[in-house]
Amino acid sequence: MIQYLSAFFLPGLAVMLFARVTYNRVIGLALTVGLIAASVYKGYTNSWGLIIVDAFSLTAGFWAASLLIPKPTEKKA
Repeated sequence: MIQYLSAFFLPGLAVMLFARVTYNRVIGLALTVGLIAASVYKGYTNSWGLIIVDAFSLTAGFWAASLLIPKPTEKKA
């Protein structure tokens, strides 16, 4: 149960953190996918259910990271 809760929140938060640090949400997503791939390779993620929850969290984090990017403002002349 704790694995599913962690898989639901942590990848999305990691995408947002890396996007904020690198100022690019695609790079943040790539770094987080790399971390998840390493955990799958080491055997920490052992079911398809966890992988699906990770993918959903990555998608939600990628969307939320787009909200963190400041919108350019127009100067009034």
